[in-house]
Amino acid sequence: MITDIKCDIKDINLAPQGKKQIDWAFKDMPVLRSIRERFIKEQPFKGLKLSACVHVTKETAALCTVMQAGGADAILVASNPLSTQDDVAAALVKYYNIPVYAIAGESVDTYKKHIEEAINFNPDIIIDDGCDMVSTIHEKRPDLIGKIIGSTEETTTGIIRLKAMEAQGTLGFPAVGVNTSLTKHLYDNRYGTGQSSFDGVMRAANILVAGKTVVVSGYGWCGKGVALRAKALGANVIVCEVDPLKALEAAMEGYRVMPIAKAALEGDIFLTVTGDKHVVDVEHLLSMKDGAFVGNVGHFDWEVNVGDLKAHTKEIKEIRPNLEEYVLNNGKSIYVIAQGRLVNLVAAEGHPASVMDMSFANQALGIEFLVKNKGKLENKLYTLPQEVDYKIAELKLKSMGIEIDTLTEEQEKYLNSWKI
Repeated sequence: MITDIKCDIKDINLAPQGKKQIDWAFKDMPVLRSIRERFIKEQPFKGLKLSACVHVTKETAALCTVMQAGGADAILVASNPLSTQDDVAAALVKYYNIPVYAIAGESVDTYKKHIEEAINFNPDIIIDDGCDMVSTIHEKRPDLIGKIIGSTEETTTGIIRLKAMEAQGTLGFPAVGVNTSLTKHLYDNRYGTGQSSFDGVMRAANILVAGKTVVVSGYGWCGKGVALRAKALGANVIVCEVDPLKALEAAMEGYRVMPIAKAALEGDIFLTVTGDKHVVDVEHLLSMKDGAFVGNVGHFDWEVNVGDLKAHTKEIKEIRPNLEEYVLNNGKSIYVIAQGRLVNLVAAEGHPASVMDMSFANQALGIEFLVKNKGKLENKLYTLPQEVDYKIAELKLKSMGIEIDTLTEEQEKYLNSWKI
């Protein structure tokens, strides 16, 4: 590999195809393009170092180039060992001079070394996906905490970890929870996750969803999206939840609701969407029907306890790319999709660019918010101001050619008055 930039990627010769991928994504990201135009003029990140730990896809590449256009000196590493698009990584190195440390299928040790590279870059600002970089800095490199202006976080899992750090008083710098913005979780989580999850299932297994029983563990915004798409594809949907309000909502939407121990006996396809550990545990896996399919849509690969299932397995066969058959000691077979990792990013390509347009607009504006308010924010988790959400929604509607009504002066006066 011939390049002057220090990096660790699969093959620089993949760069031309990666450039086509990035350009293709950008065409469907009008909100991010408009932010890029402003950043080029204003240079809000000039002189700052940015370390991004995200899924290396054509959409995240677009985000990184926008940050670079705003003056940031950026480095990119993968937030998942299996989700990297190698051609995109090569294109960022060759055409944008952004150091990338990400190889599809990299070992866990290599993954951790790559995160260390991003940390050793001595960042001023961080874009994180799952809180891996932020938590590693707090555990292993506390000497950097005083230099860091802040971090943005993309995922529900990462938000959970940041909230725990804030509650314990261990969060060393401000963070913006992008996932709490309405234009992120109402759209990316619901419509993006719903569609891309079944894209991954069907690429890996090529099975018909209609007529099957799909079990969705977790009914947050991502789980709502998965259940919605399963229903639209003709599946009978069962929802498993621990939150009574979410369980009630699922029941009112027409889904069957029950504990995973009961659902395990009925399901044909299982998808976990919780951000928690061992949601589908060994006893559930062993009680499933012969030929059941199991996948995970949560950030980490421990929602389905695939690791401990191996002790009850005679043989593991690779049936297709991202589909393994676990031949169990009890005589049944379970099909594990994408090794229990994020099915929509490992077995497919993640969310469509049009929905990531809003999410990554939030990321870019979240970093700008942190930089503009440097020294004024507490070491806590923030949500972007509501007017930012509204602005992103307005830009998205405009790009779609959609017009909406505006309040008349009389209507505004009525809504702001308590008098009849």
